[in-house]
Amino acid sequence: MKSLVIVVRDDSYDKILTPLAFAYLEASEGVQVDILFVNWAVKALSKDGVEQLKVDGRHAGEEERLRSQVKKAGLPAEIREIIKALKSTGRVKLYACSLAANIFGVGEKDLLPEADGIVGASWFLNEKAFKADHCQYF
Repeated sequence: MKSLVIVVRDDSYDKILTPLAFAYLEASEGVQVDILFVNWAVKALSKDGVEQLKVDGRHAGEEERLRSQVKKAGLPAEIREIIKALKSTGRVKLYACSLAANIFGVGEKDLLPEADGIVGASWFLNEKAFKADHCQYF
């Protein structure tokens, strides 16, 4: 596989771990990975939002244990640090969906330095998803 597209829609800590881990593993093997953050997930690409990610729902009481296990597994426990690691591979592009950014109040000035900008979903589908070898949706 040469290219992978991932669409992430949830901003809870536990639900964003899997797509970011998949992205890191594939990028580490030389795969180009393009990720579009839609819906609530767009907040994870913002400076304030990435710091507020929490385990959601029925597993909320296990957040401390989960973060500890993530560290034990060799990943940074903070999503912000995982995003930095993704960018350090040189093979991951992180995009915020323009509709989601508008709905959730995330502007260009709010984005993490690692983000590659705010783009339209149609652009992402045409330029990235349709050309990718594989697509994943989380």
